Amino acid sequence: MRRICLTLPTNRACPQTIAAIGEEAAYAAAHFDVEAHLLILDSSDTATFAGHTRAVQALPQRPGVVVHHLDEPAQRAFLRRVIGSAGVAKPELMLDLMLPDGVSYGACTNRAFLIGAALGCESVHRRDSDSHYQAVDGEPVFPVHHELMSLGRPAAHVAPDVTENTLDPRHAHKRVAMVGSSFVGELSVDIGEIRRLDPDVYYDVVSLWAPGHWSDSEKRALVDDSFRGAGSDTFVRDHATLTLVDPMRVDMCNISFHGVHESVPLPPATDTIGSDYFLIHLVHDAALPGVLHNRNIVNFYTAERRTDAGFLAYQTRFVKFFLSMLYFNHIYDRMTAAGEALLDDRGNVRADVIAEFARESTRLDQTENLQRLDRVDTAYRTLGGRYADFADHLATRRERLLDEARSDIEDFALLTEAWAPLIRASKDAGPLLTAGNPA
Repeated sequence: MRRICLTLPTNRACPQTIAAIGEEAAYAAAHFDVEAHLLILDSSDTATFAGHTRAVQALPQRPGVVVHHLDEPAQRAFLRRVIGSAGVAKPELMLDLMLPDGVSYGACTNRAFLIGAALGCESVHRRDSDSHYQAVDGEPVFPVHHELMSLGRPAAHVAPDVTENTLDPRHAHKRVAMVGSSFVGELSVDIGEIRRLDPDVYYDVVSLWAPGHWSDSEKRALVDDSFRGAGSDTFVRDHATLTLVDPMRVDMCNISFHGVHESVPLPPATDTIGSDYFLIHLVHDAALPGVLHNRNIVNFYTAERRTDAGFLAYQTRFVKFFLSMLYFNHIYDRMTAAGEALLDDRGNVRADVIAEFARESTRLDQTENLQRLDRVDTAYRTLGGRYADFADHLATRRERLLDEARSDIEDFALLTEAWAPLIRASKDAGPLLTAGNPA
């Protein structure tokens, strides 16, 4: 029986999501020959953590389901032991990259990758706390169904079990490295208000994540396709496609990985939306098979984003996303050009190549990012109100944000070089793990 890790990272109250993902874990164990490890990585405050503990205790005990609910001290204890055993350079920096003080979408998922490896799980399946499942006739539509139908199997064996197969036959011998879908509901990035206030400003802002040399028509197409997921399409019947999955068609709230997450980590950048999407691009560019299905998750916004503090924090993460794209667009271009040369003779991603691409990108001229900051400033002052106030705040942090964007990529290269020994040390730590306690 294989083990899987169904993970929910959270820093906010989400007892309903815990109950729902508990049902998904039970579905996986009941319908497939798996032991489902539900891993809740909880960075919430004390009161919220206590509420989550009650939600975990309320989960029905199901055969084949093991629940791990870990607060940050427990996660830190696990990481210290693994980092110490791995013998990597700069162990304190490694700990900071794996469990930083700020919000890091990549780091929380990297922790799931390591703990999943320690638990003996061959795949990691991620969900988010600000989402829930669609339902048909009152029954939830769980993405794990398609994930376990295909993930880790040779593409040739998966082909008869999917609705559509657009994969080039030359990739048929490779194992399916990723299965995912998208979302319906609200935009994945909380910028709908900008579009309502001024569609032209919305275009100017969203187009900033495109490479600077793109044409206006290319940027317009990107803007039209950005952050919308599957729009408002509700689930009616299953459809799954075996293919090289377009990164624009999947979302990290509805994703699963096999193998590739043990070769390369996610960028651990703090306060940067989109920093956790790297492996989606890597799977595509390395020509690793994937399955795109239509069990889209429902995305919604939490009340915290509507507060003044939440608005300031979120807009900062949004701007840092634009600045990160100077580097990621370069890395993606290099990965696209390399193609299957990103893989070794066993079909595994060559982490040293990815680290070199990342280091290479840090030597780029920052003029493009200066222009991005100028355009955000102009756009937000045009919107006025709290956007103009944010522009004032941004003006005081320009140099710091530029430096952070570059150092984030340097950290990614360093973590990528250390990833293989960290994964090995995590697997060696496995026997010491107990349910709910990694100490």
